[in-house]
Amino acid sequence: MAQGFKGLGGTDRLAGRSAAPPAGFGRLLRRSYAVLLFLVAGALIYGGARLAALGGSLYYVVAGCVLACSAGLIFLGRRWGIALYIWLVIATIAWSLAEVGLDGWALLPRIGAWIVLGGWMVTPLFRNSFPPSAPRSRQSPSRLSCALVAIVVLIGGYAIHMARPTPPDPRFQAGTAPFPAVRMAGRTAQDGEWRSWGHDAGGARYSPLTQITPANVGALKQIWSAPIATGAVGHTAGLEVTPLVIGDMLYACNAAGEVFALDAETGRRRWMATVGDGRANMCRGVSFYDAKTPGPCARRIIAVGGATLVALDAATGRRCRAFGADGAVNLLAGLSAAPRGYYKVTSAPAIVRGRIILGGWVSDGQYVGEPSGVVRAFDAVTGKLAWAWDMGRPDRSGLPPAGETYTRGTPNSWAPISADEDLGLVFLPTGNATPDYFGGHRRAIDDRYSSSVVAIDVTTGKPRWSFQTTHHDLWDYDVPAQPIAVDLPEPGGAVRKAIVQVTKRGEIFVLDRLTGRPIRRVEERPVPQAGAVPEERLARTQPFSVALPSFRGADLRETDMWGLTPLDQLYCRILYRGSRYQGTMTPPGLEPWLATPGTIGGMDWSGGAIDIRRGVMIVNSNAFAYRNRLVRRSEANRKGFKPLGNDASGADVEGGVPQMGTPYGAVIGPFLSPLGVPCQAPPYGRLSAVDLVSGKLIWSRPLGAASGSGPLGYRSHLPFTLGTMMVGGPMTTASGLVFIAGTQDRRIRAIAASDGRELWQASLPRNAVAIPMTYRGARTGRQYIVVAAGSLMALGGNDRAELIAFALDRPR
Repeated sequence: MAQGFKGLGGTDRLAGRSAAPPAGFGRLLRRSYAVLLFLVAGALIYGGARLAALGGSLYYVVAGCVLACSAGLIFLGRRWGIALYIWLVIATIAWSLAEVGLDGWALLPRIGAWIVLGGWMVTPLFRNSFPPSAPRSRQSPSRLSCALVAIVVLIGGYAIHMARPTPPDPRFQAGTAPFPAVRMAGRTAQDGEWRSWGHDAGGARYSPLTQITPANVGALKQIWSAPIATGAVGHTAGLEVTPLVIGDMLYACNAAGEVFALDAETGRRRWMATVGDGRANMCRGVSFYDAKTPGPCARRIIAVGGATLVALDAATGRRCRAFGADGAVNLLAGLSAAPRGYYKVTSAPAIVRGRIILGGWVSDGQYVGEPSGVVRAFDAVTGKLAWAWDMGRPDRSGLPPAGETYTRGTPNSWAPISADEDLGLVFLPTGNATPDYFGGHRRAIDDRYSSSVVAIDVTTGKPRWSFQTTHHDLWDYDVPAQPIAVDLPEPGGAVRKAIVQVTKRGEIFVLDRLTGRPIRRVEERPVPQAGAVPEERLARTQPFSVALPSFRGADLRETDMWGLTPLDQLYCRILYRGSRYQGTMTPPGLEPWLATPGTIGGMDWSGGAIDIRRGVMIVNSNAFAYRNRLVRRSEANRKGFKPLGNDASGADVEGGVPQMGTPYGAVIGPFLSPLGVPCQAPPYGRLSAVDLVSGKLIWSRPLGAASGSGPLGYRSHLPFTLGTMMVGGPMTTASGLVFIAGTQDRRIRAIAASDGRELWQASLPRNAVAIPMTYRGARTGRQYIVVAAGSLMALGGNDRAELIAFALDRPR
C-alpha cells in the first residue's frame, strides 16, 4: 500500500487513498519556503536598519534576524525553526498590543501577514518534509509552561500600551454632551420643496419634513432612477450635483454642461438644455429665481457651463433671450487671458434681492498672475453686471476699462455662497492666492482676504467684514464649504444670528453674522516655523477654535503608520521618520513634510448640516495626511513641471505643481504605501454631531465599509466598518434623521441624529460624490430622498451617472 499523508500525530490518515509525494519533492518545497522566509527577513533587516538609523522602532530589524534564524533552521530540516517562528509571532503580538492596544485595524498589518506567512507550517505536507524527529528530552519545556509564558508576554505588552500616554484628540477638547431637546421652532415656509443648493439661502441643509422617521426609515425602497447624461459627451463622471425641487419639477446638471428638468415623482425627463461647451466642467447645482411677473421666464433656472452664465425658462428649458446676450453672459469678460478652463464656476450661484452672485474656481498652482478671483453680481432678469468685488481695486465696481483686467492672482471663491436676505449680505468662502505652496510674492491684499469668510453687501458689493481662518495660507487650506447662516439660542431666550464655517483644517468657527467676530472662543496659537525656505515669510500664529471640537486629528506618531503587511508598514514608518513633521501647520520646505489634515481636509466642500431647532450640526470629516515637498526651480524645470494647457481640470491639485513665477515648484500627493493604501491607520472618515450652543461633541463614529477600497485601487469587498474618505456631505430632517452617501463603499445611509446609529442603508451603482436632498411630491404628498450617483474617476467612477430616488411604499 502506498504511503499516505500523515497528520500532526503521525497517523496514516489518507493511506490507501492517495500517494504521498516523493520525499525529495517535500524537501524542495520546504527549502523553497525557507528561501521565501529569508527574502522577507532580508527586507525586514534592511528596512529595519534604515528605520533604526532614523530613530525608529528596533522591532523590524530584530524580527528580521529572528526570522532569518527560523528560515535557516527550516532550510536545514530542524523543527526548532517552527518553534522559533511561533515565538516570533507571540513576541510580535505582544509588541503590537504594546503599540496599539486592541485596535483591530491597527493590529491587522502587524499580525495578519505573520499568520498568513506561517500558515503553511501547519500543513501535513510541510511537517512531513522534515527528517524523523529525535525523542523528546525529559527536560524540554511542557506546552503548558510555554502557554503560560506566552500569556504573560501578551498581557505585559497590553499593559505597556495602557501605560503609554497618547496624544489628545482635539475632537474632545470642549467635552461631550447629550443630544439636546428642541430649543427653537422650525421653519414652515416651502416645507415640501428644496429651493436652494443648501435647501435655504443660509445653507442649513435641514428639511422640516417628517414623513420618513427613525421608526419607518428601514422600509425605504428605490422608486426611480434617471440617467443624467445624454451619452453625447463622455464627461459626466464626477457627478456632484444636489438637485432643486420647485413644485413638481426637479432640476439638476452634470459635468458636461447639461441641465435637466425631471418630473419629481417619476423621474421622467421634462426637458434638457445645454449650457456649456461640451467640455468637462464640474457642476454642483443650479439656482432658481422667481421674478413674480407674468410671461415666459418669470420663473427661471440660473446655471453656469464653465464660464458661461445662462438663464433658462423653468417650465420649458428654453433660454431667456432678454438675459445677457441672447440668454447668456460671458464670465471671461474682464479677466486676464489664460488657457481655456483656468477659470470656471463649479458651485451654484447665490440669488439675493434679485441679484445673481458668484465667484469662480481658478486652476491651482500653475503660475503667478493667473486669472482674478473677482466676485460678481448680475441682475437676475437682465443679466447686466450690478457690481464686481475686485479686492485689488476696491474703488472700482464695474468692468475694467479697455486694456485692463480684474486684478490677477487674487484669492477666489469657488465654494458655495450663502446669504441672508433680510440683512442684505452674502457670505463668501475664499481660497488662497495662487500658487498655493509658496507665498513670498503675495501682496497685502492677498494676505488680507485669503482663506477667509467675507460678508459682502449685496447692494454695493463692498465688504462689511471678514474673518481669516488661516493666515498666509501655504497648505491649500482654502475655505471649501458654504458658510451656514443659522440662528442660535443664547441664555435667557435671546437668539444670535450666526455664521458657522467648517474648514479643511478641521476647525469649526462660529461667527456673529453682523460683525464677523467669533461667538465661540478662538485663540491665536504659535505654529511651527522651522524648515521653511528662506524666501518665505510665515505667520507666527494661526487661529484655533478652542471652544468647539476640532477634526484636524491628533498629531501623527510612528505607531500610527499603517499598511497591509509589515513590509509596507515598515516603508511608511521610514517615510514618516524621514519627513519633517511638527504637527499641524508644519511649513512647506525642500525636505518632504507631512500635512495633517491633507488637501481634502478636515472638512471639504460638502460642509455640514444643521438641525435648526436644536442647534446641532452634523458634519463629516476626513483624516488623511499628505506628504509634500518643494523643489527648486531648476529641479522643477528638469522634471518638466509646466503650467497646464487648455481644459485644465481639478487634477492639478496633486502631482508636480509648477508654481511658475516663484523660485519653487511642488510635489503634492497623499501619504500612501507602495500598495496604494494610506500610511496612517484608519479610520479615514467620520460622521459627528456637534452641539453649537454648548460647543460640545455629542457623538462621533467612523463611517463607510472597507468594501469599496483596497490595495492598488482594487475593491476589497470586506464588509467591516473602516471609516472611508468621504467626498459628499449630510442632510438632516426634522424627524431626527441624517442622510449621507459620500463614502467609498457605494452606499447611502440613514443615521439617527440623536446617537449616530445606522438605521438603513441601500446600495448604489457607483459612489455618490454628492449631498442627498429631500422633498414632498406636489401631487401625492410622498416624501422622497434623492442622491446623485456618479463617482469621481479617482474613486473608480465612469461616464455613467444617474439620480436615484427612495421613498416609502405606503407612506402614512
